[in-house]
Amino acid sequence: MSSKRTGRRGGPKGRPLDETALEEVRRHLGAAPRARDNLIENLHALQDGEGHLSARHLKALAEEMRLSEAEVFEVASFYHHFDIVKEGDTPPPPLTLRVCGSLPCAMRGSAALLEAARALADPAKVRVLMAPCIGRCASAPAAMLGRRAIDGAGPEDIAAAIAEGRTAPEIPPHAGLDAYRAGGGYRLLERLRADGSARETVIATLNEAGLRGLGGAGFPAGRKWASVRAEPGPRLMTVNADEGEPGTFKDRHYLESDPHRMLEGMLVAAWAVEAERIYIYLRDEYPAAHRILRAEIAALEHAGIVAPGHVELRRGAGAYICGEESAMIESIEGKRGLPRHRPPYIAQRGLFGRPTLNHNVETLHWLRDILEKGPATFAAAGRRGHKGWRSFSVSGRVASPGVKVAPAGITARELIDEFCGGMQAGHVLSGYLPGGASGGILPARLADLPLDFGTLDAQGAFVGSHAVIVLSQADDPRAAAANLIGFFRDESCGQCTPCRVGTQKMKALVDSGTWDKALLGELETVMRDASICGLGQAAANPVRSVLRFFEGDGE
Repeated sequence: MSSKRTGRRGGPKGRPLDETALEEVRRHLGAAPRARDNLIENLHALQDGEGHLSARHLKALAEEMRLSEAEVFEVASFYHHFDIVKEGDTPPPPLTLRVCGSLPCAMRGSAALLEAARALADPAKVRVLMAPCIGRCASAPAAMLGRRAIDGAGPEDIAAAIAEGRTAPEIPPHAGLDAYRAGGGYRLLERLRADGSARETVIATLNEAGLRGLGGAGFPAGRKWASVRAEPGPRLMTVNADEGEPGTFKDRHYLESDPHRMLEGMLVAAWAVEAERIYIYLRDEYPAAHRILRAEIAALEHAGIVAPGHVELRRGAGAYICGEESAMIESIEGKRGLPRHRPPYIAQRGLFGRPTLNHNVETLHWLRDILEKGPATFAAAGRRGHKGWRSFSVSGRVASPGVKVAPAGITARELIDEFCGGMQAGHVLSGYLPGGASGGILPARLADLPLDFGTLDAQGAFVGSHAVIVLSQADDPRAAAANLIGFFRDESCGQCTPCRVGTQKMKALVDSGTWDKALLGELETVMRDASICGLGQAAANPVRSVLRFFEGDGE
């Protein structure tokens, strides 16, 4: 008796396999692995080649990778940057223009830019979308045509880019392997590899320096290394380069200017915990950084500094939630980026079920300085008893936005005056976001508080990844909060009801015009107490901050 499932007419169930589509899939994938964890990479290869993901190609990809169609579809449909075209539907135009709609760009007129772009673009050739943050907040308003960023974009810039076909990423000047080694790069790694007994000393040095995880959580780096080392091998390492918090762009800055400083720090960290393999997870909105990293990893392999395949570069697909470490790990494994319940923590059971060390780009960037110059030098950089340097992503109404390397414990007012050239002409400080979209909104009267982990707890705010968005009298706090809660609504992974429904309800309440404080407070409590991960737990922070500091009697 046949084991094949049959439909009503006796034929095999499901969409029939298109042999031509299967050959096209094989051509686009080339020699890429067909392993389950490479699904997202293979979806990228297929979409890059075809321009979209058709039903027949998804069927063929499932066949080629020995997966069910449901598995392939549920992953592809989870990520914003995959364009699935169902049978009978019209494929999208060959080119997509994304206009950033996050708060820094909204403050600089991105809504009007979006409408202008839609008016000038031929809809048969260019699809125009409002996109979440693309990590170019210092040059707002920003847009991306294909894989090419347009900084400080105006309608004429977009029109010119379309007319000239400028769609490939522009690669900024950066220090390659030869230049980095000429400045002493990788000597530290060579010394440490030659002295396997130095691992405990290195961990102690990090603890003395006070280096903390600078992706947002601020967990002490040395303690994290010791925790991972305490777990039985084999161990793995991940690098979270998926910064997607509106206002955050420091990782892109370092990857596009000095990538080997991060790469050497990464290899030192992997050596310290004896990680067998390293996975770098890079957000899809950073195509220039992707090309740079791909080339420089190949250069490391050619130079014999790393073995081929020891470092894998994985490309995200437009999902903010994958900045959460366990969601990132799910994505690296080729799945939807759904945060995991904890415990166990990823130091115990992370990528592929193995103990995993995870760091963001900036944390790894500082390792060489600390280990070469000594922990005291780094620790002494802070102000008001705080330790170390911090890379602040500053955007908004300042004269000179950008990545500012400043002491930990600096105040927002000092950061603006000493590192950003003061406020933009004609603008007066009215408030600021100390930690990006989820860190809350504080009024100008609180701009003299030190910026570091734990210093803003009493205000219900936090520094997170140190993304400071500066507001002036030209900005409406309510509109800012509405923009941010809209971002969280759109980026909720949908796994848990408090976040999925809570962000929708809060956005609707905020947009209603009359803010019901009691109802908003009740909704916030449910979201904070019952959401699985930090997105739902912190999504209401901007709204609560506005009610407390800009419309209430909060001090």
